[in-house]
Amino acid sequence: MKFDPDDWRDIDWRNIDFGRLPVLWLVPILLLVIAVFTSVYTVQAESQGVVLRFGKYVRNAEPGLRFKLPFNMEQVEMVPVKRQLKQEFGFGTPGSTNPTQYSSEQKLERGMVTGDLNAATVEWIIQYRVREPELYLFKVRNPDNTLRDISESVMRTVVGDRTVDEVITVGRQEIEADALIQLQELVDKFELGLSIDQVQLKNVNPPQAVQRSFNEVNQAQQEREQLINVANGEYNKVVPRASGEAEQMIQAAEGYALKRVNEAEGDVARFNAVFAEYLKAPEVTKQRIYIETMRQIVPNLGKKIILDEDASQLLPMLQMSAASSKK
Repeated sequence: MKFDPDDWRDIDWRNIDFGRLPVLWLVPILLLVIAVFTSVYTVQAESQGVVLRFGKYVRNAEPGLRFKLPFNMEQVEMVPVKRQLKQEFGFGTPGSTNPTQYSSEQKLERGMVTGDLNAATVEWIIQYRVREPELYLFKVRNPDNTLRDISESVMRTVVGDRTVDEVITVGRQEIEADALIQLQELVDKFELGLSIDQVQLKNVNPPQAVQRSFNEVNQAQQEREQLINVANGEYNKVVPRASGEAEQMIQAAEGYALKRVNEAEGDVARFNAVFAEYLKAPEVTKQRIYIETMRQIVPNLGKKIILDEDASQLLPMLQMSAASSKK
């Protein structure tokens, strides 16, 4: 017998006595519907599913449409592995969705003692992610609260190894780096399944009671550094200039000395050469020296009057005086 689908429209459902239908037909259908609805689940893009079979960890489920054993034989815990979580210490941001983002003991958290036995108020945050969901869920009870305790312990250790000046001024980056390394080491040791992305110091100040005095000390130190820098600038400007001038004078003196030595050596060599020629022909050398000397002296004498030693009259002198008057 072939069943025609159109026959369903001819049935008068109001006249059917459902109480007489076999219950055994409804049970498999109901079980099938429940099995379908309890075996299909979806993992969001930023999460990862942790599948438990009768309470025991079985596998991780990646984002997308997934299937599991029905009737709660397998259960799925969703863990946001790609979401960056944050914890705040010493302060709290209202409206946070993470219940462990800040605590109610903020004043106690930010009060610390530095290595030189001074007090400081330190506020910081840590940013982290869930790296291994199975460890995060089952290895340690309350891993987020454990992380808060570890972070506070590490920060107090790092701050306690430094002076108050380093904590407040120049040592902030070094503190952040050391705290990140130590915190990640402890997280791995305790198998929390977390990855620490960043440790960041926020407000680091002296206690409120001494903050004004501390600011005055800092201002005095800054003025001292400024004066030292100005003095160093003047020193670097004057001393090199004086050194340059001294070096210039030394080089000039050395040049003059070298010049005088060379001139003296040249005069000695010239004298020796002339003396050697003089020894060969004394009379001729005397005559030549006399002529050369006169050639250098006579042009510098100005007007010259040369008289013959045999002249006995003054008449030639009258002609010279007449010629000079015309000029």
